[in-house]
Amino acid sequence: MYNPKPVDTSDISLPEELLALTEKIAENVHDVWAVGRIAEGWTYGEKKDAEKKTTPLLIPYDKLPESEKDYDRNTAFETLKLIVKLGYTISKKDD
Repeated sequence: MYNPKPVDTSDISLPEELLALTEKIAENVHDVWAVGRIAEGWTYGEKKDAEKKTTPLLIPYDKLPESEKDYDRNTAFETLKLIVKLGYTISKKDD
């Protein structure tokens, strides 16, 4: 039986500038997911149907229900925390 063991990142606090990055990453996570589904032949549909390959989530990120956005945000947030926990630093280039 599979027993997931994600790295414990509860001791990591992200600086404000990385918190702001979370939403952009979450949107990109959704877009990457959508591109993958479309490539697999999925299309928009009122309800999810694996046989017909339809899903109501093939819509722009800003149109998603908050519950779906929260899922993508959590993925982004935990990924950023893991990067910091592993000792990496993230910095923005000056424009």
